[in-house]
Amino acid sequence: MSKPSAPDAETIHIESIERTNSAVSTTSSNTEAPNAVREITIAHSPDSDDAFMFYGLATNKVRVPGYKFTHTLCDIETLNRRAQNEAFFDVSAISFHAYPYVQDSYTLMGCGGSVGEGYGPMVVALRQYTPAELSSIKIAVPGTMTTAYLALKIFNPDIETEVVPFDQIIPAVVAGKYDAGLIIHEGQLTYSSNGLYKAIDLGVWWREMTGLVLPLGGNAIRRSLGPEVHKIVSDALRNSIRHALEHREQALEYAMQFARDLDTNLASRFVSMYVNDRTLDYGLDGRKAIGKLLEMGHERGIIPIEPKVDFVD
Repeated sequence: MSKPSAPDAETIHIESIERTNSAVSTTSSNTEAPNAVREITIAHSPDSDDAFMFYGLATNKVRVPGYKFTHTLCDIETLNRRAQNEAFFDVSAISFHAYPYVQDSYTLMGCGGSVGEGYGPMVVALRQYTPAELSSIKIAVPGTMTTAYLALKIFNPDIETEVVPFDQIIPAVVAGKYDAGLIIHEGQLTYSSNGLYKAIDLGVWWREMTGLVLPLGGNAIRRSLGPEVHKIVSDALRNSIRHALEHREQALEYAMQFARDLDTNLASRFVSMYVNDRTLDYGLDGRKAIGKLLEMGHERGIIPIEPKVDFVD
């Protein structure tokens, strides 16, 4: 049975940085043969919250004997597409909206996710709009496979959108190229300093409608790696998150290099929003929220593939 076709590809702005950390124990007196080291490729966004999360692994504070972790940093919409089209990386950050399109090749990890606890992506504009008025204007969105886009379309399927690279949305709205923009990442904290007004916070709307957190993105791991590797890599990522939370000052200093236009106080606030106890584990309600979001997207015809959500821990 053929799979439903994916949304049309859009032109995506790519910002890619590659880092490699040899997470092999140095305590052995013997040099291990190259084939004794297993490389795990990891891809995530070049954002302060993701950098904070992966601080332990990226800086060798967390080591796994016999494993080498190679990090690629790239914008989330590109990672969504690459996971769908190539299943290229062993571990990839993805938007939850993208998961049904990659579920045959990937399963979700039980850690490393970002959820909005009553906050989330926002629609902002140069003037004040009511939520009802949004159906009469064009909104710049960061990608049709982002969870922000899915939530917006569940909110109102008739809203007209156009894809714009996420880091160009606020400048485009300020320049008057679009009536409004759907913002993600650090823009949620900086939009007002650009003279913009909030029309709707989709995290607030989602909680009012469902009583649940808004799950935005997670880490997916290739099914073909098998249960043993799944366990080892999941433990490594959870240990990396725990290390960052326990060494917050050092991890935040590392993450600041990816904090676009944020001072230390704002970067700390942003990291706290999306790296916390739920990043170590979604919790039962967090996992329920992921299923609910994707089920609603499927029921309303936004996602043509029936979601089959599962996790490795």
